[in-house]
Amino acid sequence: MAKKAKKQQERGAREAHPKKGGGGRRAGGTPATVALTSAGVEYTVHAYDHDPSHPSYGEEAAEAMGVSPDRVFKTLVADVDGTLTVAVVPVAGSLDLKALAAAVGGKRAAMADPALAERTTGYVRGGISPLGQRRRLPTVLDDSATAHATVRVSAGRRGLEVELSPADLAGLTNAVLAPIGRS
Repeated sequence: MAKKAKKQQERGAREAHPKKGGGGRRAGGTPATVALTSAGVEYTVHAYDHDPSHPSYGEEAAEAMGVSPDRVFKTLVADVDGTLTVAVVPVAGSLDLKALAAAVGGKRAAMADPALAERTTGYVRGGISPLGQRRRLPTVLDDSATAHATVRVSAGRRGLEVELSPADLAGLTNAVLAPIGRS
């Protein structure tokens, strides 16, 4: 049994190594890890066992990895005046839709239809990453991210997160920094 656990751990380390496939089980990793590797950005992949019965993907990630929910950020897709917009906020709080709209010069924001968010980004709900999306959307990163040396966001599938600097995250997504999270 110990040999099997060690082999799984070694395989997991290989899959998570940014220089050896970027962290996904498929060759080349997820679109998010491929984008990070292509950009030459320093990042770390963290995998955990996803529990489909957990009520919150983001809180599950923070708990499973033993990280403060202030450092783990969820990716939400909203409709701001007819334009799909990505909001990246700490899992410890919620998205302030009015603040999101104001951050991109809009008037009104509402959460996007989940099926539309999945089709547009190329990811499934609970695994939507702000990185490597099928179609680049306007992105707003909650400014609380700058209080941390690194933050974690979805790597493009449930149970997989990437850790990187907030500056790199903002740069790769062309994100606007704004106070869009609520505690």
